[in-house]
Amino acid sequence: MKTSFWQAGHKPTLFSAFLYFDLSFMVWVLLGPLAVQIAGDLQLSPAQKGMMVATPVLTGALLRLVMGVLVDQIQPKKAGLIGQLIVLAALAFAWVNGVHSYQQALLLGVFLGFAGASFAVALPLASRWYPPEHQGTALGIAGAGNSGTALAALFAPGLALAFGWNNVFGLALIPLSIALVVYMLFAKDAPNPPAGKSLGQYLAVLKDKDAWWFMFFYSVTFGGFVGMASSLTIYFNDQYGLDPVHAGYFTAACVFAGSFVRPIGGNLADRIGGIRTLSAMYILAASFLFILSFGLQQQWAGLAVVVLAMASLGMGNGAVFQLVPQRFRKEIGVMTGLIGMAGGIGGFYLASSMGYSKQLTGNYQVGLAMFAGLALIALIGLSLVKKRWRTTWGSAAVTSARI
Repeated sequence: MKTSFWQAGHKPTLFSAFLYFDLSFMVWVLLGPLAVQIAGDLQLSPAQKGMMVATPVLTGALLRLVMGVLVDQIQPKKAGLIGQLIVLAALAFAWVNGVHSYQQALLLGVFLGFAGASFAVALPLASRWYPPEHQGTALGIAGAGNSGTALAALFAPGLALAFGWNNVFGLALIPLSIALVVYMLFAKDAPNPPAGKSLGQYLAVLKDKDAWWFMFFYSVTFGGFVGMASSLTIYFNDQYGLDPVHAGYFTAACVFAGSFVRPIGGNLADRIGGIRTLSAMYILAASFLFILSFGLQQQWAGLAVVVLAMASLGMGNGAVFQLVPQRFRKEIGVMTGLIGMAGGIGGFYLASSMGYSKQLTGNYQVGLAMFAGLALIALIGLSLVKKRWRTTWGSAAVTSARI
C-alpha cells in the first residue's frame, strides 16, 4: 500500500467508519448464524429459514437508499447515529420481550435492516476524505467492515448454546454500544461536502444508464457475498451435518476470506484498473459457485470452494467501489445508497432462493447455479461498457485513477 495513502484523508474517521460498519454488519446477519437453533425451537421449514435470514438483507437493501438520501441531507455522521440508535432499540426490545414466532423473527429482521443500511453511511463518511487515486484503498478499508458477518458466525452459535439464542440479542448490545461511543468521539464529516439535492435530482440519477450498470454489478458481487454469509451456517448444517457451532466456524472462515480481501481488491483496482480487476473476479466467482452447486461430498472440499468463491466476491466488491466515486463523485451519497440497495437485493435473492431450492428439490444446486449464471451475465455487461467508460469519464484526461 502506498505510503502517500496514510498521509491523505482522516485516519480517525476511516477507523470509526470501519468499526461502525463492522459491528453493524455483525448484527445485520445475526439471524443467519442463529438460524439452526431458532428454526429448531420455532419449527421452521427450509423455505421459512431462508426467508428469515433473507429478510434483514432485503430491508437493509431498501433502507440503504433512504440512508443514502439522508447522508446527502444531514451529513454521514448524523445519519449513522440515527441508524445505530434504531438498531440498539430493536435488539433491546427483542432481548427483553423474546422472539416467540416466525412472524416476530421476520419483524426483528426488518429492524436489523437498519444495520445493513450502515453501508450507505460508512462509505461516504470515509470516501469524502480521500482523493481519486486513493478511493479504492479507502473504500476497501472501510468496506472491510463486511468482516462483521464473520464475527456473528464465529461467536453467535456458541453464545446461543451457552446462554440461549434470545440472550445473544442482549449480548450484542455491548459491542454496539462501544462502537457508538467511538463513532461519536472520532468520526468527523469531511469539509466541503456536496450540496444537498432535491428529490428530483436524486431521481435524475436513475436516468443515467451507468447507475443501473453499477447497481447490477454490485448486486452480483455484494449480493453473492451477503447472501452466502447469511445462509452458510444453514448450508453447512444441512449439507455436512455440522452442529451449529462448527457450522458457524466454517461460515466465519469463509466470511473472513471475503471480507479481508476487499481492501486488496480495491488496492488492486487502484493499481491495474477497476474494470480489469472486476472482470477477473466475475470469472472466478462464477467458476467456484458452479462447482459448489454440484454438492461436494467432502466437507473440507466444500469449505475450500466456498472460501475461494467468497474471496472472489469480496475482491469484486472492492473493485466496484474503486470505480463508483470516479463516475459519481458528486452523487456518491445517493449512489452508495442505490448501489448498496441493489447489492442487498441480490443477497436477498440468493439467500431466499437457496431456501426454496432446498425445499423444492432437496438440494441447493439450482439456487447456486443460477447465481453463477448471473456472474457470467455481469461479466458480459462489463465487457459491453468498458470501452465507453475508458474513453469518457475514465480517460486519463479526466481522472488520475486507473479505470
